[in-house]
Amino acid sequence: MQTTRKSAASAAGQAGKRTPVKAALASFMGSAVEYYDFFIFGSAAALIFPHIFFPDASTNAAVMSLATFGFAYVARPIGAIILGHFGDKIGRQKVLMFTLVVMGASTFAIGCLPTFEQVGWLSPALLVFARLLQGLSAAGEQAGASSLSLEHAPDHRRSFFTSWTLTGTQGGQILAAMIFIPVVALPDEIKYSIGWRIPFWLSAAVVVVTFFIRRSLHETPEFEEAKKNNEIAKLPLAVLLRFHWKDVLRVVLCAFIAAVSTVYGTLAISYGKTIGNMDESITLWLVVAGNIGALFTQPLFGMLADKIGRKPVFIYGALASAAIMPFYLRSMETDNTLAQFGLSLLVFSCAYAAANAVWPSFYAEMFSSQVRFSGLAIGTQLGFLMAGFAPSIVAAIGGLEPGGWVQISLFTAGIAVVAAVSAMTARETFRVPTAQLGHQVTKAA
Repeated sequence: MQTTRKSAASAAGQAGKRTPVKAALASFMGSAVEYYDFFIFGSAAALIFPHIFFPDASTNAAVMSLATFGFAYVARPIGAIILGHFGDKIGRQKVLMFTLVVMGASTFAIGCLPTFEQVGWLSPALLVFARLLQGLSAAGEQAGASSLSLEHAPDHRRSFFTSWTLTGTQGGQILAAMIFIPVVALPDEIKYSIGWRIPFWLSAAVVVVTFFIRRSLHETPEFEEAKKNNEIAKLPLAVLLRFHWKDVLRVVLCAFIAAVSTVYGTLAISYGKTIGNMDESITLWLVVAGNIGALFTQPLFGMLADKIGRKPVFIYGALASAAIMPFYLRSMETDNTLAQFGLSLLVFSCAYAAANAVWPSFYAEMFSSQVRFSGLAIGTQLGFLMAGFAPSIVAAIGGLEPGGWVQISLFTAGIAVVAAVSAMTARETFRVPTAQLGHQVTKAA
């Protein structure tokens, strides 16, 4: 009996132990897998899908293909409500295991889909369905990984450790782009038949590896403490809307900044190819370069936010993205490859990366542990709708026509200003202890 009690106490103590490095690694790997899958679709939507899932490769086919990229963002708010509820009820780690499996399965299935030539309009319909499943999964990934990392991190280094969640997304996008570089170099008869499918199938192997990494991670001390004290909200969404609705709205508007990433990683690729007559592999290498730079700058921006606060770093990232984007897009109409790569690094690694690194801690710290997963998931996914449909919206208003860099730049500036102004209204929380973040509500609530 005594041995059993000691074992139980040891297990409880281990479950409540803070393991910031392990949590950051699990978040990095999980996000890398999820967003490898997610951005493989984005690259294919810009370069491959107009040729195989739609009647022709006209401008309309390009717009419809980019719209399928946005459909995932329709599922994300729904997924945020469902996964946020369970993330706050049964734990962050369990939900993150589910999101990983769903994303991997749906991505593999995309690689098996028939083309328009084979089954007609059933082909894009199946593509949209698989994309919706990707969106459902992604809705819980970043919110869960950010909550997990933040609640495992020491108070004075929360931004640094949570920044690795988003650094994982850069790793996933790098891998996605690099996998596609040899694919687009293939002869058309291979590229549009079997070649494009291989990157989608490869995701299965990476999912298996990450599954075992994530499975070994313990639940966060914050959640375990709430569970021990019977402080888990019966209906997290009701608590969230009652006590945190202003914060949810603020996160929605701040999350508009994510549209910079989709403009950079999807729309700009299509613009460079269509208007700048750039080689497809060069457009992908631009994305790789910007994301490789972000692997190094995002942890630094996270460290900076732990020193001076979340707000100034986030606001800088938003406004700098708006200022540099026009120069980057304009360079894609020239033959100056050096300028294109330099501006790619500036707009993504040195500007957008600041906001991208800080938002996991900035948004998550607005909520208490009772509703952190739900608040972060719902707020970001509603805001990310702007990011999801940004490519198709801007393409529809002339962004993929000669001189379209103006429309794209004005759009980017508009969403960046909205995000920056919204961030200015937030509380600064970098000196607030983790246990005191958000409003601590009672069990009765």
